[in-house]
Amino acid sequence: MSIETPAPEQTNTHTGALTAELHAKLLATPVAGLSAQLRKRGLNTMTIDGVRPLHPTAKLVGIAATLRFVPGREDLFISHGGGYNAQKRAFDAVKNGEVIVIEARGEAGSGTLGDILAIRAHARGAAGIVTDGGIRDCDAIAAVGIPVYSKGAHPAVLGRKHVPWDAGITIACGGTTVQPGDIIVGDADGVIVIPPAIADEIVDAALAQEEEDAWVAARVGEGNPIEGLFPMNADWRARFKQERER
Repeated sequence: MSIETPAPEQTNTHTGALTAELHAKLLATPVAGLSAQLRKRGLNTMTIDGVRPLHPTAKLVGIAATLRFVPGREDLFISHGGGYNAQKRAFDAVKNGEVIVIEARGEAGSGTLGDILAIRAHARGAAGIVTDGGIRDCDAIAAVGIPVYSKGAHPAVLGRKHVPWDAGITIACGGTTVQPGDIIVGDADGVIVIPPAIADEIVDAALAQEEEDAWVAARVGEGNPIEGLFPMNADWRARFKQERER
């Protein structure tokens, strides 16, 4: 059954760290390139590990809005899991351009969202959803079209493994720390977290490296050996600079 979703609601777009120019650059930059630049600056734990995209060809760029689940406990689910709980509030409050990032402790033994919540996030204009837990209604979520990264599909409801606890706080997702306002970028390689204060520096360096790597790949494609070319020695770098200045 196909699912029709409403047009995104008119909500306030995030301003500040993720400008239109930066957003466009991030859309054009592979996550692998961003990861390399973060690593060069000593940031080695910025990938949300163990999650895969429902739409591998879709790029994800947005600002983190966080949600935390704690391990399932029957008495706490009674007090915190029913009614208008933290999960529902987070999906109702997500803003245009935000990515809902969910801490589920890597526990994929139940869903952390289903199709109704995915539709709500899409209607609010969310840029995507990232959870290090499972999702249910997988085919229906895929039909919504919003970029979703998860640890996999599972048919069980939330309460089997999780209690929705709080939102808008610093969380752990896929082995990395995510704070509200962090920049989230995802593609077929995975999802990365970029501190907003260095995002412009990171993306500009990554785009410059992509240009260089594309030139090197073309030279290798012409039959040149890797040695001296990747990385470039002084002779090859001089040729690269000369050709780029033409």
